[in-house]
Amino acid sequence: MSQPSRAAPIDTPYPNLSDAPDAAAWKAGFAAGAPTLFGIAAWGLVVGIAMVKVGLSVPQALGMTLLVFAGSAQLASLPLIVAHAPIWVIFATALVVNLRFVIFSALLAPHFAHLPWKTRFGLGYISGDMTVALFLQRFPSPAPEAGKLSYLKALMYPNWAAWQVGSVTGILLGSTVPTQWGLGFAGTLAILCITVPMVAHKAVLAGVVVASAVSVLAFGFPYKLGLLAAVVAGMLTAMVVEEVGERVTSKGKP
Repeated sequence: MSQPSRAAPIDTPYPNLSDAPDAAAWKAGFAAGAPTLFGIAAWGLVVGIAMVKVGLSVPQALGMTLLVFAGSAQLASLPLIVAHAPIWVIFATALVVNLRFVIFSALLAPHFAHLPWKTRFGLGYISGDMTVALFLQRFPSPAPEAGKLSYLKALMYPNWAAWQVGSVTGILLGSTVPTQWGLGFAGTLAILCITVPMVAHKAVLAGVVVASAVSVLAFGFPYKLGLLAAVVAGMLTAMVVEEVGERVTSKGKP
């Protein structure tokens, strides 16, 4: 297990050693994230095609994928846009679907709170489920350690690029792809392949089970609000299970 590194000399341009460029950490981060890139690109392709299929123009779809950069929120909002749902319902759905990024930010904050806000803002924009999970697997402790920022960037930059390449390709080819190809199902399989291995924690598993059950039971809700209910139920369940587990563990310690 790696040990926390010493603070960098005060005369260096990187007072925090975690921020200094580290080629070895970059290579390690890229190697850790590389297996997920194909699935991310495939998922982006499906979302890009979906945006065009529901009637968005190419400029609108390109703007959405570049500004939003959140596949689950994009897919959740598309049926609402088609159904001419109230704008507040669309925004509320996207907001709730993306609430997990608040948790991601809270998890990353102890590692990078010292960075300038512009840097943190940029990293927040390109963060993703897989990149945050893989980073925290490698660096569970917030203690300063060489290569942290390089490792995170090596996860985030290729992930963002893979998504955008897949999504832009789907947008440009969307009008030519036959619906019979069933790319939506293929994209779902691709994303499952990279997310299922991450469901190793009891709290996460409980959240997935509850969210799945609620999504089925609430399938008939108007404006696809069943998805919104499933996300909320899954997140609350995971938080409760996590909290209970920590209390049980703390009570068991001498």
